[in-house]
Amino acid sequence: MGSAVRLALSAALVLAGCSSQIVPRPQTAEESQLFGPVSMKFDTFSKVKDWSGRGAPDGVEALVEFVDRFGDRTKAAGTILFELFEYRPGWPDPRGARLANPWTASLSTYDEQKAHWETASGAYLFRLAYDQMAWNRNYVLTATFQSSSGGRFFSQTVLRARSPENREPTARSIPNEGARIAG
Repeated sequence: MGSAVRLALSAALVLAGCSSQIVPRPQTAEESQLFGPVSMKFDTFSKVKDWSGRGAPDGVEALVEFVDRFGDRTKAAGTILFELFEYRPGWPDPRGARLANPWTASLSTYDEQKAHWETASGAYLFRLAYDQMAWNRNYVLTATFQSSSGGRFFSQTVLRARSPENREPTARSIPNEGARIAG
């Protein structure tokens, strides 16, 4: 009987040590300075998207990437505000009228990080529902990120229309993409 109890206790200790939830330790100030984000931009795969399969756009699939001081993609904690505008060609600021109320997304918790992080692209994925989009129109999408540590980033991209055979437009970077707003 004694060996059975010892075996059960040993098994319980082994299983307790094999937890699937990893508890991260907080970054030091030096680590945050080295590996924290220094800029944000839209990934070129951001696009108007039909994710329901109904043949019409459901909204925007926005891929947002953060870059550290080494130029590598990294994660970030905070809140992102997305805005969608009409596109005005030939203007220094191509944003026309705002088309929808802003979308707000949080990256402040473990579950929110897991829900939006795309390992393959090294970027965060957000589906911004707006069923009044058209395949044959250009749009400007902006993102303003407020970091949990106080920094702020801004990025915008033009979502280009495509011909009917290429239904999903891709994003084109514009010059101030990834610009940091002092914060």
